[in-house]
Amino acid sequence: MNISRGKKLIILGVLLVVIDQVIKVLVKTNMSIGESIHVFGDWFQIYFIENEGMAFGMKFGGAVGKFLLSLFRIVFFGLLAYWISRLLKKSDTPSGVTVGLTMIAAGAMGNIIDCFFYGLIWDYAPFMFGRVVDMFYFPIIDTTFPEWMPLIGGNPFRFFAPVFNFADSCVTCGALYLIFFQWRFFTREDHPSDEKKSGKN
Repeated sequence: MNISRGKKLIILGVLLVVIDQVIKVLVKTNMSIGESIHVFGDWFQIYFIENEGMAFGMKFGGAVGKFLLSLFRIVFFGLLAYWISRLLKKSDTPSGVTVGLTMIAAGAMGNIIDCFFYGLIWDYAPFMFGRVVDMFYFPIIDTTFPEWMPLIGGNPFRFFAPVFNFADSCVTCGALYLIFFQWRFFTREDHPSDEKKSGKN
């Protein structure tokens, strides 16, 4: 295993998780749920909510769903960590691939900490049933459809309604980076080199 690359990835992952947790603790200890701070007009707000479900405020099946989601997160993180360690053993693995996967793993761990421990720390839920702290809100377009429009007239429209956190951003940015810039690595086929082919002849 390339120890140097591995150490750098661990430092990156730990740094991202620490940043995520510092932001969440600052928001949770200094703001009330539903409180918002306008950073850039109405377009960018620090808006404190707590999410009982998945990323970007999505929910999944009550208490049983919450438990299964917490369990899935830790299994997902474990698989990612194992995959990254396997890729580090291969000399031809691009650094960008392991960095992107590390960002996704760090984001998963950031939300795992919330789910597993926040309920215990703030004494409102048992182990694995904590709520994820979300705060970034970008209602870039927040308007209402004109009344004359059929079916949707009078309904509110927001360009980006979800409230999310730094961990969600790590997962999203890591995934998008892999899709747009590292897709060749995941679609390539490993073929024997010409030298190996000629040696067999």
